[in-house]
Amino acid sequence: MRRISILPLILFTFFASAAWPQAQWRHRIITFNVPGAGTGAGQGTVGIGVNKRGSIVGYYADANGLNHGFVRNPDGKIIKFDPKGSTGTFVYGLNSEGAITGFYSDANNAYHGFLRAPHGKITTFDASGAGTGPGQGTITGDINDFGAIAGYYYDASNVAHGFLRYDDGTITTFDALGAGTAASQGTFPQFFSALTDFGAMTGFYVDANGVYHGFVRDLSGTMTAFDALGAGTGGGQGTISYSINLRATTIGPYVDSNTVGHGFVRDANGNFATFDVPGAGTGVGTGVGFGFIQGTIPLGNNLEGVTVGIYVDENNASHGFRRASNGRITTFDIQGAGNSANQGTFPCSNNAEDAIAGFYIDASNVSHGFLRSPKAHH
Repeated sequence: MRRISILPLILFTFFASAAWPQAQWRHRIITFNVPGAGTGAGQGTVGIGVNKRGSIVGYYADANGLNHGFVRNPDGKIIKFDPKGSTGTFVYGLNSEGAITGFYSDANNAYHGFLRAPHGKITTFDASGAGTGPGQGTITGDINDFGAIAGYYYDASNVAHGFLRYDDGTITTFDALGAGTAASQGTFPQFFSALTDFGAMTGFYVDANGVYHGFVRDLSGTMTAFDALGAGTGGGQGTISYSINLRATTIGPYVDSNTVGHGFVRDANGNFATFDVPGAGTGVGTGVGFGFIQGTIPLGNNLEGVTVGIYVDENNASHGFRRASNGRITTFDIQGAGNSANQGTFPCSNNAEDAIAGFYIDASNVSHGFLRSPKAHH
């Protein structure tokens, strides 16, 4: 599954001058495990996204290593589900009404998109042109409050193409200008907070040289490509956009010529601010999961301009961070998170109320979900 996205599944110079003093904030951290989640290495619960009501979606791996979807309601109740015919379910999208989207693999290891209505009915779908072989098919990652769904599909040549599925079920496909046409290249709209209610979408494309470039696509279909200053131009380097808020501010990492990650914030006018979290490593990552590089890797942003994500240290362990709109950075680790390579704390998203959802990997390489909720100042 690592090919699906560089972070959550495949899943990136202005330095913040001071860390936010930890004593000024109190937080409530809830950790959870889906009943039936496995307890072996590579198993457990992966929290991905939190909506404005506090519901969390994600997936879990059972004792047999099979993945299933879940939604955790604000009262803590967890509902598990799989589309019919699934041999592995991956959930990445949730809107404020409780509609869920994601994708699943079939018996041939091809992928198909699905929409789960708030009452539980599941509708499956495929983008026209999606391949039917192993590792091919339709991959969905985000749904807005109007029911539009963003994602991408791999064709029979393993090239990725973007799509937008409207609430009536019609699908528009598209490619970024300059996207490569070889296997594992193409256009990749991203997950959970990559599609706004205004219809703006963000993601990245991989060119013929294996270099990454960010893009924003507006409701009319106009696409704007961009690269952060300092982004490398070699294979596996470049600019990766993961999230966009209602103000059309996008965030993500750029990977420099030394293959080290740095954070960026790009506003609607195309102005960039870049940053590094104190403690982020400057070496070459392990190439596994979220720690594919060392450095700073923003993953989500909300309407207030708060950015969350991970930083990978020199030991290839991951830690959480929160960057306020004024640039102040708070770092945190969930109790029980491991501190070896490919372990640690992985915040994936934040909502308008500044709640942060994600997962942590313990010293036994088991995943657990978490919710970090803000409380009032002292």
